[in-house]
Amino acid sequence: MLFSSLQFIFGFVPLALIGFHVSARAGTRVATAWLVLASLAFYACWKLSFLPILLISIGFNFVVSRLIVMASRRPALQSFLLVIGIGCDLLALVYYKYLSALCGFLGAEGIADVSFGEIVLPLGISFFTFTQIGYLVDVKQGVSKSHDLLTYALFVTFFPHLIAGPILHNREMIPQFLDLKTYRFSGQSLIVGLTIFFIGLAKKTLLADPLSADVAAGFGGAGTVGFSEAWAAVIGYSLQLYFDFSGYCDMAIGLARMFNIRFPVNFNSPYKSTTVIEYWQRFHMTLTRFITMYIYSPLALWITRRRMARGGSAGGRGKPSLAVFASTVLVPTIITMALAGIWHGAGSQFLIFGLLHGTYIVVNHFTRTFFPASKRAAERGRVSRAAIHTAKVLAVYLAALVALCFFRASSSGAALHMLAGMIGLHGAGTRMPSASMVALIAIQLAIVWVAPNTQQIMQRYEPSLGRAPAGSKIVWRPSAGWAYAFGILAGLGIVAVGGASEFLYFQF
Repeated sequence: MLFSSLQFIFGFVPLALIGFHVSARAGTRVATAWLVLASLAFYACWKLSFLPILLISIGFNFVVSRLIVMASRRPALQSFLLVIGIGCDLLALVYYKYLSALCGFLGAEGIADVSFGEIVLPLGISFFTFTQIGYLVDVKQGVSKSHDLLTYALFVTFFPHLIAGPILHNREMIPQFLDLKTYRFSGQSLIVGLTIFFIGLAKKTLLADPLSADVAAGFGGAGTVGFSEAWAAVIGYSLQLYFDFSGYCDMAIGLARMFNIRFPVNFNSPYKSTTVIEYWQRFHMTLTRFITMYIYSPLALWITRRRMARGGSAGGRGKPSLAVFASTVLVPTIITMALAGIWHGAGSQFLIFGLLHGTYIVVNHFTRTFFPASKRAAERGRVSRAAIHTAKVLAVYLAALVALCFFRASSSGAALHMLAGMIGLHGAGTRMPSASMVALIAIQLAIVWVAPNTQQIMQRYEPSLGRAPAGSKIVWRPSAGWAYAFGILAGLGIVAVGGASEFLYFQF
């Protein structure tokens, strides 16, 4: 059941909502159990054979978390249990997500002829695995306590985030699941949630999906694609991914809000970024938060401690040395972003995608550290601030386009062919982008760079966790005019559902 399917919109959601509020009259535990069962049923609708994998994962991680709590006076045993828990989680992820690709590589290179048969990737395994790894780490560190099985199961399975995120943090979600206010009907939450959901639906069905055929055709002919067609395909994919993922994030936030739950923001107009560091603070924000908390920061701290143990400097005020910068910024950043790239897929193109962004971020940090811009010089220059800002946004977007070639292409070779087409090495090409695609791209770029995002439009009603980004004069309120406008938008989004496809992030 897709979020953008009629069965989900008119069948599952109303049933889940009615059951939630009816069961809440019998007590919060009954309502919690209802949500867990509804979420498991939602997951089972994709493929029933996936359900045991999810249940085993939940049961295993819950037991490990309880054992870690029970070993609170034995730190060494706690660390051992944590390693076992994370190790088993990662082994499961490697088996389902990477083993087939690894066997194919070994066979193609003539190293070994190994086959494990067809391995089907369980939907959402990356997301519910990362969510539970974070939980185990927090329990071990004492920043979160182990909860009962029912609450833990709801935290992991709550259907608005189960398939493609956001990657939730237990300290921000479990208190909401335990709050009595969550189980009381709120008309405002229902209306706000529905509004956000239908904004997301419109992004998916009216903006993202119409680009899919042209983008697929462009990348499918990467070896011969001409200059204009290559640019149209890559820019088209950047917009397809933007509105597809943005639409999914809105729909997830809207669905959670209908149940009085507020999710963290996961997407905040990344193509408006003026630096690549800012880009990753705006794109897939909960993934950035996860890899920063659980990979980058521990790795940078470990490297710093090793330097200090050997009598080296850890860096301090002022500009660090190149050696300090290399060990505390360059190395952990490249490793972290390489892992982030591999998280998206097993092909070498995903590794290159991660390494490219890692390089961008390192260069960004390097220029900030060693060549800080002079604000006064910028003010005295002939070029206006607006022009400088625009140039930075376009530069970040261009860098993102290069990386997205690898993110979308079927292989690293195909990505290089696409880049060759973009710089004219394949000539002008025999096919020109259709007028409809050019028009759709122009409209979408205008929306991306000029229009306020969903969080800004809904800022008065706390659409998500944290402060909503301000800066918009277009702000939603419960009025007849807004009701008519969003009624039309919802209608158009629903009419377009028939041609809807899976969300792009479902493959990760």
